Amino acid sequence: MKGDSAMDARATDIGTMGAKPMDMRALALDLLLEEERGTEYESRLLKSALDKYDYLDGRDKAFLKRLVDGVTERRLQLDYVLEQFSSLPVRKMKPLIRCVLRMGAYQILFMESVPDSAACNEAVKLVKKRRFAQLSGFVNGVLRKLCAQKDTVVWPDRQNEPLDYLSVRYSMPEWIVRKWAGEYGMERTETMLAALLEKRPLTIRLSERLSEKERESLLGRLKERGCDPVPHPLFSRIWEKTVQDGTERGSFVYMLKGAEGVASLPGFTEGAFAVQDAASMLAVECSGLRNLIRLYQTEESKDLFVLDVCAAPGGKACQAAELLDDKGTVLARDLTENKVSYIEENAARLRLSNLRTQVWDARTPDRSLWEKADVVLADLPCSGLGVMGRKADIRYRVSPESLSEVADLQRKILSVIWQYVKPGGLLIYSTCTLNREENEDMAAWFLGQFPFKPQEPAIHLPENCRDGEPQGCVRLLPGENGTDGFFIACLRRKS
Repeated sequence: MKGDSAMDARATDIGTMGAKPMDMRALALDLLLEEERGTEYESRLLKSALDKYDYLDGRDKAFLKRLVDGVTERRLQLDYVLEQFSSLPVRKMKPLIRCVLRMGAYQILFMESVPDSAACNEAVKLVKKRRFAQLSGFVNGVLRKLCAQKDTVVWPDRQNEPLDYLSVRYSMPEWIVRKWAGEYGMERTETMLAALLEKRPLTIRLSERLSEKERESLLGRLKERGCDPVPHPLFSRIWEKTVQDGTERGSFVYMLKGAEGVASLPGFTEGAFAVQDAASMLAVECSGLRNLIRLYQTEESKDLFVLDVCAAPGGKACQAAELLDDKGTVLARDLTENKVSYIEENAARLRLSNLRTQVWDARTPDRSLWEKADVVLADLPCSGLGVMGRKADIRYRVSPESLSEVADLQRKILSVIWQYVKPGGLLIYSTCTLNREENEDMAAWFLGQFPFKPQEPAIHLPENCRDGEPQGCVRLLPGENGTDGFFIACLRRKS
């Protein structure tokens, strides 16, 4: 099975920390145990560790990230395989033993650069160091048996047990597979599942302020760095159609391969680009801000106002502020000081003087802003099923019940924020999930409750973004346009 993943990295056991070596597998074990306790998301735990040990060799950090990400996203599949070689069910194992076996199994099955013997030996060492020496023989036996018989693993039958097969092979809880299969069909569901396991390139949006010469220079420097910038296929199609219609071309969107250490990339510190998924960028483009700017550019007194009610980490708010420049302002809000600090950090780096921030609970009405916003951006809290490719542990944290709970929260927020939209203004409702209750059903509920009507997106979109969607709605599925799973509803307030 080794070689299935494109995320191969050179394995190394230690990093330098003065005279004291650091065991990457031991650090990975600590992170995985913490994530299994449910106290924090794996992606945040990993980022915190990489920031803390930023001085480590790049190969060590790559190994740590590969192992922690891989074990997390393949957990269900790894447990299924381990059950075939262990006399004890995985669920009954001690948490530390369970995590060590998952780590060993992942290295054996998916990391070509790690010899099977090394995966076994290092697992035994870990167990002994953590004072479980009496179980080292059990761990060694399970992993040695897996090494010898990994080609004999019995998978669910694809024809007779299609849901079980997809669940195990793509490490996705069966209830999610069943839900998607019912909504999107088996073939499309498998495409989505496969895409969520693929290594995703970094997506960046070049600054609108860069001249053509500056853009070319930046792309050249990124290429020299080995990032191989490639135009994003979705936006390439969008801008091609836009140019054909004689309208202005939008900002440049590129994918970077092998871009490790974003903060050290050429142009990052200077604010020459923003890191943002293409789906998130699309929400702002759908709002028609470009058209509004062109419409009012001759009216000196016109000051456009955009409100982002759940803005952290600030991608869409910064994009809107950059588009408006001196034509208007953006107010970016979120629930906590910590979240707002992320917005402020991005706005400062991108040198956006027309973006203000504020700590505010979106469920709390603010009468001072009623009917003040030309555009309200509402990327509301959601189940996150569309971003499991970047936040793998979401799949193990959500439940059918939690989907309904988050939909209730969305309705509470929408019941407040619609009042901020000017008559004739636009509400852009978006989520990064693939759950109809939070997407199409939520848009339908909103239109039935408040004085709004669907508005067609102010941008040309590929057909698979609109296939079967209600008027004004856009759906992006993993594996089809090179983006996260995403939903956008464009809703115009009646005059």
